[in-house]
Amino acid sequence: MGSISVQKVSKAYKQYPSRFGRLIEWVSPVAVTRHNVKWVLRDISFEVKQGEAIGIVGINGAGKSTLLKMITGTTQPTSGNITMTGRVAAMLELGMGFHPDFTGRQNVLMAGQLLGYSIDEINANMRKIEDFAEIGDAIDQPVRVYSSGMQMRLAFSVATFHRPDILIVDEALSVGDAYFQHKSFDRIRSYREEGTTLLIVSHDKSAIQAICDRAILLNGGSLVKEGPPEEIFDYYNALLADKEAASVTQSVTREGKTQIVSGSGEATIADIRLIDSEGNASEILDVGAPAVLEIEVAVHAAVEELVLGYMIKDRLGQTIFGTNTHHLEQSAKSVIAGDRIRYQFTFPMNLGEGTYSIATALHAGHSHVGANYEWRDLAVVFQVLNMSKRKFVGCTWIEPELNVERR
Repeated sequence: MGSISVQKVSKAYKQYPSRFGRLIEWVSPVAVTRHNVKWVLRDISFEVKQGEAIGIVGINGAGKSTLLKMITGTTQPTSGNITMTGRVAAMLELGMGFHPDFTGRQNVLMAGQLLGYSIDEINANMRKIEDFAEIGDAIDQPVRVYSSGMQMRLAFSVATFHRPDILIVDEALSVGDAYFQHKSFDRIRSYREEGTTLLIVSHDKSAIQAICDRAILLNGGSLVKEGPPEEIFDYYNALLADKEAASVTQSVTREGKTQIVSGSGEATIADIRLIDSEGNASEILDVGAPAVLEIEVAVHAAVEELVLGYMIKDRLGQTIFGTNTHHLEQSAKSVIAGDRIRYQFTFPMNLGEGTYSIATALHAGHSHVGANYEWRDLAVVFQVLNMSKRKFVGCTWIEPELNVERR
């Protein structure tokens, strides 16, 4: 059984103006303060139930790694309480706990004991650890000669050779090659299906959305938002785009989803609709049928460059396709207040059956992170039905031509 309870947890560090400040505090015969207090986290509270998978999201410096270190016990909170049940396996800093002069095999024995396994237990599973890590003869070489990817392979293999009750993973998995990342996430998924509780920090939106039930957004040391991964990443992207100055608003659509709209307002979407093969605005389209995404933009202030982008996402928020007028080499230049621009993107609806949404972005340059005039999630929600094609499965329609030769 694995569960985590974090209740009003805060973490502060002392900052001294000079190297003598700490010494003065220690040796002074009277109480004297020579430090400032910097709060890294303030009043963080959340629960993770057995078998749940929770993603932690936030920009660098938001306090994600500090929170994980407190949960795993490598550092203590200044205030608040953290309680856990079950055996915990954690991958925080890359190669954390590895001694550079010991061989990989020796480090496996050491790290395994730190996780609570006996020597006999580790030796009995050594072949299993080696096979999963796939680092060959390097297992008997000093860790100091390992690449970061080799360290990650070995560390993950040790942490997960037995299914833990709780698995905590920081950004370490982002170091490895694509093959081992897929292999690692397959193991994480299988453990999750068997009941392991998962806490993962990652900037990989696809990984969080594919694995996690919920996500938590940290910003400036505070828990800003908690909810479905798609909603949290939409809000996170809005915060990234509006880090300098602008607004982020939320509203609930008629489908019951939370829509995030952000931007500085120089340009906004005045109208948006999907047009089917009959020329009618529709929210239901046939697989493979021609479709037109028609968007009308209202300009409220002069800008040197105006780029419109759109992104098609599935019901889980995974990106299916996205592009913008910058990449299509049709950005609008030197627009002025009062301008209205109509865009028509024509494409075949080569998607599988299901519900999809379209997010739009008005900005300058190649992405909305630079100058975000408006970012709008769930601008359109539509459904794709298979009304005219042969039966198939999957999220895209890529019907092949088949040639069979019998000999």
